[in-house]
Amino acid sequence: MTTAEDRTPLIAGLLLAAGGGRRLGGRPKALLTHRGRPLVEHAVGVLRAADCSVVHVVLGASAGIVRERAELDGCVVVENPEWQEGMGSSLRAGLASLAADPRGVDAALVMLVDQPGIGAEAVARVRAAYGSRDSLVAASYDGHRGHPVLFGAEHWAGIAEGAVGDRGARDYLAAHRDAITPVDCSDVAEPYDIDTEADLSHLE
Repeated sequence: MTTAEDRTPLIAGLLLAAGGGRRLGGRPKALLTHRGRPLVEHAVGVLRAADCSVVHVVLGASAGIVRERAELDGCVVVENPEWQEGMGSSLRAGLASLAADPRGVDAALVMLVDQPGIGAEAVARVRAAYGSRDSLVAASYDGHRGHPVLFGAEHWAGIAEGAVGDRGARDYLAAHRDAITPVDCSDVAEPYDIDTEADLSHLE
């Protein structure tokens, strides 16, 4: 008989896609077009291509319109009414949703919607470094920590407690830096953000 201890770990994708694009004239980042589809849809595809069969998506700005325009079937969609407080509130909402998932999620693989230069190969590398529900894993670019990041479920409560404003998990990871497994992704991904009008040149 298979027990909880020897079943295949469930690593879920957690996509943070609530930003309002303040420096982009108020265009929600989830709805920016990339390769002919909304950016949020592209990011979900990346997570699925990296073998995340369970994906939770946190929406905020224009959530109703995002639901209408983006193909998010099969995802657990979480609406964060406090998205204007910053990324921390979306991370808290996403982790709470994962904790309530009846399938029993062992780790969260966190991606940001505005980093289309990070594809499935980088996500799969970080995913493969999972060891246990106590894992902390982060992609590394030229020695600097970036996304995606993987949080074993045993860390979720501590991360949520410190996730305020736009800091997300930054303080928690800084306090636990010795426990983080870095995974170099410099050769397969570019960790730029789509934050300003000039950054839109990265979109296809």
